[in-house]
Amino acid sequence: MQYDIKNIQLADKGLKRIKWAQNQMLVLEIIRKRFEKEKPLNGVKLSACLHVTTETANLMITLKAGGAEVSLCASNPLSTQDDVASSLVKDFGIPVFAIRGINKEGYYRHIQSTLNINPHITMDDGADLVSMIHSNFQGLVDHIIGGTEETTTGVIRLRSMQAEGALKYPIIAVNDALTKHLFDNRYGTGQSTIDGLLRATNILLAGKIVVICGYGWCARGLADRVRGMGARVVITEIDPIKALEAVMDGFQVSPIRSAARIGDIFITLTGDKNVIAKKEFLLMKDGAILANSGHFNVEIDIPSLEKLAIHKEVVRDNVVSYSLENKKIYLLAEGRLLNLAAAEGHPASVMDMSFANQALSVEYLIKNGSTLLNEVYSVPRNIDREIAYLKLKSMRIKIDQLTPEQKKYLKSWQEGT
Repeated sequence: MQYDIKNIQLADKGLKRIKWAQNQMLVLEIIRKRFEKEKPLNGVKLSACLHVTTETANLMITLKAGGAEVSLCASNPLSTQDDVASSLVKDFGIPVFAIRGINKEGYYRHIQSTLNINPHITMDDGADLVSMIHSNFQGLVDHIIGGTEETTTGVIRLRSMQAEGALKYPIIAVNDALTKHLFDNRYGTGQSTIDGLLRATNILLAGKIVVICGYGWCARGLADRVRGMGARVVITEIDPIKALEAVMDGFQVSPIRSAARIGDIFITLTGDKNVIAKKEFLLMKDGAILANSGHFNVEIDIPSLEKLAIHKEVVRDNVVSYSLENKKIYLLAEGRLLNLAAAEGHPASVMDMSFANQALSVEYLIKNGSTLLNEVYSVPRNIDREIAYLKLKSMRIKIDQLTPEQKKYLKSWQEGT
């Protein structure tokens, strides 16, 4: 078996952490047990480009239990947990191509390596895998049934491909599932970004002015939790609807140029590039902290910060100090995903639903892929609802059901006041 990981000797630690996460992923466990019996993925080859974490490990184990041949690479150079990668190779026989801190060339070489199995299904987080297939390995397309995409950034890229007529096979946008973005993006990102921020800096949030760029589901979750820890939150937005929501939720909203003058901590979660750039750096006060929880490290204009700096040095793990003429600005985790680069990513219990969507979407593609167009699809509503029910069941929570009379009423129009 071919693989490329940091150190196979880390496997024992990784296995313990994978099992710990498994205890919190009860929906995925239910799916895995069914997959073991039914083998719905028998003969299916699946290439996955995801953050190599304990939660991802449990997804890979579930897919293999269903009969799939799985190959995994990282979707970010700093999101790999090396002990987890080692355990997947040693304990579960899953090829992994991922090393934390690998350079850009190695990162793309790993993506290419995971395609060597000639996949039927692709599983992506950010659409780098799909992009590479469409750019350099179009010969694989005829063999591919479909793919899944985990995150907002990737869905945006894929919808752009569809709009241009460039997308060559169907993709299910797992991020669109209600049991994904309403929970993973909001509660997962909200908590894990703070986790990364505090691990990197050990600062007190109470009393700080935290500028959050964007007000999508990820940013909403973060804003709510940062406020809960005593910070004053300022939101920047380009969408009038989201900006209005932020105001109604009790946050100050202002342009980034104004926020740059007052912020202590800046966190981007937009999916776009150069959200914080040279003009903002020049306005910031001494000691400002910059971080990003969006998928790619382009949201902060790091090249401009490098040019402005007279000197830079690593002052803590995941903290680089940039000395400008009259102040210092601190950049966390090289501008990469803070919650994964400086912490462990989302808690397993919330990733349980996201990866349950992944597993069931793969099963859906195997059954229905031949009938789908080369478009981006939402997760079927019945899958979304099934995952919600399973999650409630795993939490020992019961809900009501409609009576026959109520069902009839909701389908009729004759009965009024």
